[in-house]
Amino acid sequence: MTRHETSLAYAARIERVMSHIADHLDDRLELDDLSDIACFSPYHFHRVFVAVTGETVAEAVRRLRLHRAAVELNRSQHTLARIASRAGYGSVAAFTRAFAASHGLPPAAYRRAGRDLRPVSQQSGSQAMTRATALRSALHYDVTIETVPRLRLVTLPHRGDYQKIGASFERLFAWAGGHGLLRPGVRLIGIYYDDPDSKPVADLRSEAGLSVPEDSPLGPDMVWREVGGGSVARLVHKGPYADLDVAYAFLYHSWLPHSGRQPGDAPCFEEYLNDPRSAPPSEWLTAVNLPLK
Repeated sequence: MTRHETSLAYAARIERVMSHIADHLDDRLELDDLSDIACFSPYHFHRVFVAVTGETVAEAVRRLRLHRAAVELNRSQHTLARIASRAGYGSVAAFTRAFAASHGLPPAAYRRAGRDLRPVSQQSGSQAMTRATALRSALHYDVTIETVPRLRLVTLPHRGDYQKIGASFERLFAWAGGHGLLRPGVRLIGIYYDDPDSKPVADLRSEAGLSVPEDSPLGPDMVWREVGGGSVARLVHKGPYADLDVAYAFLYHSWLPHSGRQPGDAPCFEEYLNDPRSAPPSEWLTAVNLPLK
């Protein structure tokens, strides 16, 4: 095989592993089993994994489990002990230390903050009426109107819970790493077609995207997509992706009705401004873009 063909084969194998990890976070993820999925010798699998993804298997599993834990803290009534156990921690104390280090708040405080700013659909009528006022006093988002040049992306579709789109991004990372496309300046974009309160979670449509050269050979299920090419309302959210519903609530319920602007005929898209693998969730920066007429 040529060097290029070998690189593509490695990327495809690691892509299978990342998909398996994302789909089996509750399982024991042994290196020998993952090496079988990748069709690599167990003597060499982990070195190849790190070379392609930039993180160890343990770091990848830890990152994905802590992200799921943040979602559960926001959305479920599960006890801290159950969430800690699902995240792979033997005690609430160990989970609390790890979660606070990565997300900037202990899990109990994180859950309380999420309840104070939960989506309108989960509130009573009187609570919903005061939502915009509460957001204005609790948050400090600066919304700017910007002209965004048209950006061409290679994307992978995701159907279902937006918080699980990470599996599609992991596949994209593996594919791009194998092609040598994870270079400085690559842009990471998520496209979200539906209001998550408008339909069953299983029917939500989104796409994970990367900006890559237009002559890049596409992998399975990948398509070219364009975003931008006009005016957007843009805000930057700092913190875990599980908290982004608060940013959207502010944008739609507080800013848009008083802006004098109309939303355009295109879906919202998010740009992830720093690398989630190298920065803790408390430092993640996400630009939320609402296309305007």
